[in-house]
Amino acid sequence: MKKLLLLVAFALVGTLSAGENAEKTLVLPAPAKTGGLPLNEALANRHSSRDFAAGKEFTLQQLSDLLWAASGINREDGRMTAPTASNSQEIDLYVALPAGVYFYNRAGNTLDLLVAGDVRKATGGQPFVGQGTVEIILVADLDKLKGADAQRRDMAYIDSGYVSQNLYLFAASANLNSVVRAWVPREALAQTLGLNANQIITVVQTVGFPK
Repeated sequence: MKKLLLLVAFALVGTLSAGENAEKTLVLPAPAKTGGLPLNEALANRHSSRDFAAGKEFTLQQLSDLLWAASGINREDGRMTAPTASNSQEIDLYVALPAGVYFYNRAGNTLDLLVAGDVRKATGGQPFVGQGTVEIILVADLDKLKGADAQRRDMAYIDSGYVSQNLYLFAASANLNSVVRAWVPREALAQTLGLNANQIITVVQTVGFPK
């Protein structure tokens, strides 16, 4: 574990300067809410893949569609494509792109820069990490949930599963590859993102183009 943390720290130091000119806010176009594969075909195509084409980036439209599918707002009352306990909406998406890590502001449909530089490789230890176009870090804000600590953590992981499945189904429909990962250097990554003790990283999902 110590070796992994050292590798993560080295990766962060070596890449932060790369995103010094990153856009502070990326305004996403309205997500496409029609089209794609029928649900049964998307379910038939859903799979995990660790093979990604290097060097290809998503357009803003593709990012908008992907993040909306994951947990965007789909009703006028502000509720989302992914369910959460008592509509707590405690699962936040931190989007690691080549230019930096952005916070997905679902209400404004924007990506707000948090950390400049490419930290995608620092989100895990597997050899394919960082080869995908985007690493989506799912963070549960336990302060938004009611109940005892154990119950809140259980609900956070359940709600993360809904978001992950939405990402998988979108990837299957859009001919993308994806894999969810629980092997994550949570302590180092949480420090990089500036998370507090009640914001926990549940999983990270890699999404990108097939080779």
